[in-house]
Amino acid sequence: MQVDGKSYHTIWSDEEKKVFIIDQRWLPHRFVVEEIDSCTKMAEAIRDMHLRGAIVIGVAAAYGVYLAARDSKGDLDRFNRLLDALRETRPTAVNLIWGIDMVLGRISGVRDWEAVVEIAFNAAREVERGELLRCKMIGEHGVGLIEELFERKGDVVNILTHCNAGWLACVDYGTATAPIYEAHKRGIPVHVWVDETRPRNQGARLTAWELLNQGIRHTVIADNTGGHLMQHSMVDIVIVGADRVTRRGDVANKIGTYLKALAARDNGVPFYVALPGSTFDLSLYDGITEIPIELRSPDEVRYAQGLLGDRIERVLLCPQESPAVNYGFDVTPFNLISGFITEKGIIPAVEDSILALFGD
Repeated sequence: MQVDGKSYHTIWSDEEKKVFIIDQRWLPHRFVVEEIDSCTKMAEAIRDMHLRGAIVIGVAAAYGVYLAARDSKGDLDRFNRLLDALRETRPTAVNLIWGIDMVLGRISGVRDWEAVVEIAFNAAREVERGELLRCKMIGEHGVGLIEELFERKGDVVNILTHCNAGWLACVDYGTATAPIYEAHKRGIPVHVWVDETRPRNQGARLTAWELLNQGIRHTVIADNTGGHLMQHSMVDIVIVGADRVTRRGDVANKIGTYLKALAARDNGVPFYVALPGSTFDLSLYDGITEIPIELRSPDEVRYAQGLLGDRIERVLLCPQESPAVNYGFDVTPFNLISGFITEKGIIPAVEDSILALFGD
């Protein structure tokens, strides 16, 4: 995707085997590229949300295994300690463990440590490129939904999305945004309602910044506006991303997604979830009882970050003594979902369809 006319990925490596990320903490007001030069630094970047989004977390974790192998220099105890710290950074997004396991599977049984490091690096690159391709295919499959709405309306298609499931949350293209970018590329007029997505405002800060850089019409709205827009036929389709999906189709995504699904169902608005196969967790069935929900710092609720003059500042929103709670995700039950947009096509949100395509 484009940043000031230049193409970027969210995470990448160079020929010297250095790893870089876009540090999302400073967007949209500053564009910062950060070199991640150790597994410990990668764990910090994931935990403290220098990067966020299920797909890019999985890719970052894959590179984290490579960095752990390089840093440990053959000391297996140190290697395993580094991996344990990496595994514990974010509990909800299943892609983190998937990314780690993908690389560990490639180096299993290799005894020469220099070969381990080389294989781990190549495997992480393969994870990166694979996720990029999967997101591209999500766009190519999902664009048909937008084309159909445009043909029916003959006017701008209004899409509502929640949080940031764009290219910043992936390597490129995004999941929820991939069909939007493809529609824009094909000349289909689209307009995106961008939920601000409290408490960290990933919609207002990141999704809006992405769409602005791609020249796509959009409007930032307060989180609670979506239901009103749907009641007045101002939303044609809802497309969101996911951090973990069970085998029966329950979806964990950024807190507030469930409420959008309820409003969509009440108003007859199609509600789709875009995700690659790496986000399905077929070991789980009931998302409400089985998916671990991350409880983050209450200060993310109590404070907000923004631009004051030429400085990025944090301000307190509530009384100093007031407690707060910060659940990072909620679970949308499968029966509220119109379908999944995946790299293998659009499928119903039912167990048989999920297992038929991703059971292996």
